Amino acid sequence: MEIYPRATEKTYREQAKRTYVFLVPDNATKQSVAEAVKTQFNVTVIDVRILTRKGKTTKYSKGKHAYPGTTFRRDKRFAYVTLKDGDSIKVFEEPEEDKKADKKAKKSAKADKKSEKKGDK
Repeated sequence: MEIYPRATEKTYREQAKRTYVFLVPDNATKQSVAEAVKTQFNVTVIDVRILTRKGKTTKYSKGKHAYPGTTFRRDKRFAYVTLKDGDSIKVFEEPEEDKKADKKAKKSAKADKKSEKKGDK
C-alpha cells in the first residue's frame, strides 16, 4: 500500500505530539496503515486515526448558453499516526541547518576559486 506523508503547517504542529499525517488510499484500514508505516519507516505505531475529507463542489459549463452543472472533486483520506516515544520519521524533519551549511560551503568554494585566480596572475 502506498502512503504519502503530508508536509503542511498543521502536520508540523502535530509532530510535537508524536503524530504524523499521511495521505492514504480510499480503501485503507487502520491495521493496513499501521503495517505500512511500520515497514516503510521502521518505527513503532501506537495509534492510528483515519478521516475522510469530502471533495469540494465545483461548477462547470458546457458552452456559452448551456446550463452549468456541478460536480465534486475526489474525496481525500488521511491517517494520523502516533508513534512510540523516541521514534521519528526523517521525512518530516526540517533541513534548515543543512541548507545553511550548504550555502556556507558554496561561499567558501567561490572565495577559494577567486583567490586561486588572483594567484595565477
